[in-house]
Amino acid sequence: MTGATILVADDDRAIRTVLTQALARLGHEVRTTGNASTLWRWVADGQGDLVITDVVMPDENGLDLVPRIKKIRPELRIVVMSAQNTLITAVKAAERGAFEYLPKPFDLKELVSVVERALNARQPTADLPAVADGEGDEQLPLIGRSPAMQEIYRVLARLMGTDLTVMITGESGTGKELVARALHDYGKRRNGPFVAINMAAIPRELIESELFGHEKGAFTGATNRSQGRFEQAQGGTLFLDEIGDMPLEAQTRLLRVLQEGEYTTVGGRTPIKTDVRIIAATHRDLRTLIRQGLFREDLFYRLCVVPIRLPPLRERTEDVPLLVRHFLNQTVAQGLPAKSIDQTAMDRLKRYRWPGNVRELENLVRRLAALYSQEVIGVDVIEAELADAQPAVQPVEETQSEGLSSAVERHLKDYFAAHKDGMPSNGLYDRVLREIERPLISLSLSATRGNQIKAAQLLGLNRNTLRKKIRDLDIQVVRGLK
Repeated sequence: MTGATILVADDDRAIRTVLTQALARLGHEVRTTGNASTLWRWVADGQGDLVITDVVMPDENGLDLVPRIKKIRPELRIVVMSAQNTLITAVKAAERGAFEYLPKPFDLKELVSVVERALNARQPTADLPAVADGEGDEQLPLIGRSPAMQEIYRVLARLMGTDLTVMITGESGTGKELVARALHDYGKRRNGPFVAINMAAIPRELIESELFGHEKGAFTGATNRSQGRFEQAQGGTLFLDEIGDMPLEAQTRLLRVLQEGEYTTVGGRTPIKTDVRIIAATHRDLRTLIRQGLFREDLFYRLCVVPIRLPPLRERTEDVPLLVRHFLNQTVAQGLPAKSIDQTAMDRLKRYRWPGNVRELENLVRRLAALYSQEVIGVDVIEAELADAQPAVQPVEETQSEGLSSAVERHLKDYFAAHKDGMPSNGLYDRVLREIERPLISLSLSATRGNQIKAAQLLGLNRNTLRKKIRDLDIQVVRGLK
């Protein structure tokens, strides 16, 4: 739709100016206000084809205004913007009838795209169950305000009112079960059970019994009838963790359940109707398993209706301070002394690669709270802890034999997958080299206890060259590490 009237409510004059200029260039008429009461008067008078509103305004919360607008003008599309960029904010916006939620600071091109979609959309948004108002960090199922996490929040908000099957992928420790629980706890099945099963933790010969239950006498040791996870999850959500470890026989039975909506217990003959939402997760590359004949392709497409990739912590290091604060607050609630981490130490945490992801960070924070007497944790403590966590530096030949090239290839595949909707920014060659150089030099310095002469010899570099790289890469050198 061209030549639409767009109503903008935001108490930030700069944002109102930017939106006015951008949308006017597209041929739209833009009316702006810094408060909710004026926006409400315009809407009540029948003005506007689209509303763009901030959440926090001086006279009323924009989220509270959304259902009032939808009540009198259900056809009017509303785009909600907010600097309170949490999962709960995104879910509330969708639950109250917003067409789209955009975190601040927003990308102007993306906002323009959302406006065009909203003006041309026909389908109404789905109703979602009400979400509690508490938004403290302690109550949030997911922590992070990085762009990567914002996109996940928006996807989750769109899925809350559906029963679509979801496939969550990501490295170990990225929080796949937390995402599954969020989909359940804020979705339409929130009053039903959430049942999780880890395929990697169940003996292969028992997986079918665990999933579908068994009858008395079905096999040796089956002295009573036993419920399976499908029966336990009836009316709720079944979370199939590490689905890539499911044996082929069980995959066949699971495929039938997804196709027919019914199953039989092990040793049973009567089909049982099932009513569960399936959420699956894996840290493995299922497409590779399919090529190897270890995972059914038809099951993959049944499970991967909506894919969600969780970024590793190294791709969202700006979230590290928020996560640290969250975990420190948890340790206080559990009776440990209150701690804080100084800025230099926090910067060091942000530069660490976190191979164990959020789980590794959580374990480190708990260890800091439990083992160290000082109230303010400095960089020397962090360096010692991270040095203990790092493997010893190996010769290049050994590292290559363990698949360094494959590891880099996997990382690059993840990187390009994250940018599948558009080419990544330029300068990738230098950025990849920088990503490899930083941990290599940092680990070499740790192995030589900060001795730059020995580190240069280990790396096969001139000492002056090493000094320049330390400076260019902003690597912290701490002498005498244990």
